[in-house]
Amino acid sequence: MNVYDLNNPKTLFLDILGLVERLHRRLLDVIKDHLDRCGNNEINPVQALLIYNIGEHEMTAGELKTRGYYQGSNVSYNLKKLVEMGYLLHERSEHDRRAVRISLTDQGREIREQVDTLYQSQLAEMQRDALIADDELILLRRNLRNLERYWTDKLRFAM
Repeated sequence: MNVYDLNNPKTLFLDILGLVERLHRRLLDVIKDHLDRCGNNEINPVQALLIYNIGEHEMTAGELKTRGYYQGSNVSYNLKKLVEMGYLLHERSEHDRRAVRISLTDQGREIREQVDTLYQSQLAEMQRDALIADDELILLRRNLRNLERYWTDKLRFAM
């Protein structure tokens, strides 16, 4: 198989899968660099993304897992650390005392704002430099969502 034969659908698909994996790792590197530049080296990039994804919502760890962002052990460990460091609040649910609801503290909102500022500035720069057009973003999102839906259905319906 010629790795550079992007006219071959299998080669193209495998290249895309590798790219998605590398993009996630690179995103973590970019977030880590941004946090360091902002003077915040207390949390890691996975924790910063967790904070970003919680946003202004109040939710349980289970809800974070079902949204597909994280695996169970990863969520539990990082939520515990973020509570200990003062980035998250956790309270027992009024309706189900077994469930713990989490939300951001002011300190957590500062991290979320730092990540949001990074995303906004990078999008503006990419648009200014014509690296990706709005219609291409829409198409890319649709294709990635289709891939996600395909894999989710494969898992749900036992391949």
